[in-house]
Amino acid sequence: MELTHLLETILYRISSSLYLPVLLIVTLLAAYSVYACGRLLQEWLDRRKAGSRSVRLFNLDLAVALGKNRRSEAPLDVELELLLQNHEHRQLVKLDQIRFVIKLGPALGLMGTLIPMGISLAALAQGNIPSMAGSMVTAFTATVTGLGCGVVAYLIALVREQWLRADFAAMRHQAELAASRMLDVPDASIEEDGHALSETL
Repeated sequence: MELTHLLETILYRISSSLYLPVLLIVTLLAAYSVYACGRLLQEWLDRRKAGSRSVRLFNLDLAVALGKNRRSEAPLDVELELLLQNHEHRQLVKLDQIRFVIKLGPALGLMGTLIPMGISLAALAQGNIPSMAGSMVTAFTATVTGLGCGVVAYLIALVREQWLRADFAAMRHQAELAASRMLDVPDASIEEDGHALSETL
C-alpha cells in the first residue's frame, strides 16, 4: 500500500508540474493558428496577383541549373529530378509544420482538460468548491482551444495541399519543357534559355 501511495503521489506531482507548460503551449498554438491564417490569406492574395511564388523560384533555379548543365557532363534528367525533389521537399517541410498542429492541438487540449480535473477533484476532497470550479473552467477552455487549433490547422493543410499539388505539377511541366528544349536545340545559348524560362514567370 505504501508503494502504491508513493507511485500515485509521484504521478500526481508529474501531472501537476505539466499543468503550466501545457497551458502555455496551447496558448502559443492558438497564436500560431491565427498567424497561419494570416499567412494563408497573404499567399492567396499573392497567388491571385502573380501566381505561385514557389513555381517562380523553381523557374529561376531551373534556368541556373540548365546553364550549369551545359558546362558539366551530368545527365540532364538526373539534375532536373534532383532539383524537383529539393523544391518539393522544401514545400513539404512547410506543410509538416501545420500538420504538426493538427496532431498536437487536440492532444494538448486533452491534457489541459485532464490535469485540471485531477486538481479540481483534489480540491473537492478538501471542500474547496471555488478552486474546483476554477479548475474545471480552465479544463474545458483548454479543450475547446486545442480542438479549435486542430480544426483550423486541418483546414489550412487542406488548402495548402491543393496548392502544392498544382505547384508540383507546374514544376514538372516546366522541367519537361526545359529538357525537351535542351534536346531539340543543343547549341542554344544560356541567355536564350534563361530568357525563355523568365517568360513563364
